[in-house]
Amino acid sequence: MMPITMLVTMMVGFALSISVAIAIGIASLVGAYQANLNFLAVVKEMFSAINRFPLAAIPFFILAGNLMESGGISTRLVEFAKSLVGGVQGGLAATCVLTCMIFAAVSGSSVATTFAIGAILIPALVKHGYPRNYAAALQATSAELGVVIPPSIPMILYGVSAEVSIGEMFIAGFGPGLLIGGALMAFVIIHARWKGYGRNDREGRVPFLRATRKAGFALLMPVIILGGIYGGVFTPTEASVVAVFYALIVGAGIYRETRIADLLQVLRKSVISSAVILFIIANAGLFSYLITRAGVPAKLGALLVDVLQTPALFLLGVNVALFVIGMFIETSASIIVLAPMLVPVAQHFGIDPIHFGVVMVVNLALGMITPPFGVNLFAACTVARISLDQVVGQLLPFVLVVLGCLLIITYVPVVSIGLRDLVYAR
Repeated sequence: MMPITMLVTMMVGFALSISVAIAIGIASLVGAYQANLNFLAVVKEMFSAINRFPLAAIPFFILAGNLMESGGISTRLVEFAKSLVGGVQGGLAATCVLTCMIFAAVSGSSVATTFAIGAILIPALVKHGYPRNYAAALQATSAELGVVIPPSIPMILYGVSAEVSIGEMFIAGFGPGLLIGGALMAFVIIHARWKGYGRNDREGRVPFLRATRKAGFALLMPVIILGGIYGGVFTPTEASVVAVFYALIVGAGIYRETRIADLLQVLRKSVISSAVILFIIANAGLFSYLITRAGVPAKLGALLVDVLQTPALFLLGVNVALFVIGMFIETSASIIVLAPMLVPVAQHFGIDPIHFGVVMVVNLALGMITPPFGVNLFAACTVARISLDQVVGQLLPFVLVVLGCLLIITYVPVVSIGLRDLVYAR
């Protein structure tokens, strides 16, 4: 009875437009009261949920992303990406995808990617003849790569919740990230030619060598961060701190675009974003504890084993459920609440927990671009200065492309764990 009351309370909170963190927190308090849980234990569980060393990476990666935006790094990455793929009709749209892929290799946040790259590319796309709502939909979808290509905040959360290696999760994200990025670039180039968009995309394109020279320090950033992680120089958490210092040195010391006066605003944005995520984690941690205490994971696992009797059916059922859940519940909260319940069932079916984690992250990332609560949509609409209803119609083709990639990732495990197995010699 208690789990049902918690779920109903949470859904009512969502229906009343209460923020995700507050809705989960209220539902958890209701559950704690029904379970006669000592409120000291409530505080303990909330603190335990965030008292984990890997979670320290979250605020630092968010800060690194904001420093990249203020330090001119994102502008140089756009010029570099355009020098690679901007020479054809539809090349500017492909530039949006490629830049988001590169930016994602440091920021770990899709929202940070939306604001940093969208502020440059949405106006540029509109100037080159792309409809404003199409540009916003493209930017929101491309920024989704921020949580698929490592480092990724949702992957950190999955690693902590499922008790698997974050380093393995990161390296497993490369294949799916490249697959989705490549599919999106191919689609936007073909679509632009079909619709007649971007006939002047070659204008303003900087030669490759010149763009590479200008973006050299910016391009070194993901090399240093990811190379350091997989070279054993530092952990993913320590890498987030290195990313902050590197972004600060490049933005303020080399490019000289980050001013002292800008730092206060950058820190303020980073603190607010980090606090929101950590507050969600704390409340979701308590929620997950109460659900587990009530035996829901074991009962759910038994039910899924009875109903979905093969790994293929289980993955299909999970994908459908996660797609719907992702439309209504924030990605971080979904992972923290659902991973402890679903991972043991996946392992029962013989599914690698790293592969299952990538499937979860990619699927829930779709929730960032689907109404009614897609955070990337709201961010892209803010940058493009249009309403949500204006961009929804342009989203369907992009969602279908990502869904097609998700099916490949789900049923061809080598896409995600092939590189992992090669690196870790399994």
